[in-house]
Amino acid sequence: QQVIESSPLGKAIKYTLGQWPKLIRYIDDGHLSIDNNRAERAIKPLVIGRKNWLFSTNPSGAEASAMLYSIVETAKANGLILYDYMVK
Repeated sequence: QQVIESSPLGKAIKYTLGQWPKLIRYIDDGHLSIDNNRAERAIKPLVIGRKNWLFSTNPSGAEASAMLYSIVETAKANGLILYDYMVK
């Protein structure tokens, strides 16, 4: 079957084919994941915390919270025991 290139479906197919090398990049490197679920899970606390940061006393307090979240998520991503990493 053929699709009219100027139709919405034709435009979608043309766009997808133009992005194809990027879409299959994970095949070239076994360390790459086919999805971004890990990244989504890592930023979830930041998204949830965003509402709380509205009530930070000042920008420095919000920045400190963001830095702490970053340290915690980096430790978790590297398989570290958070308590040991933060205390020792």
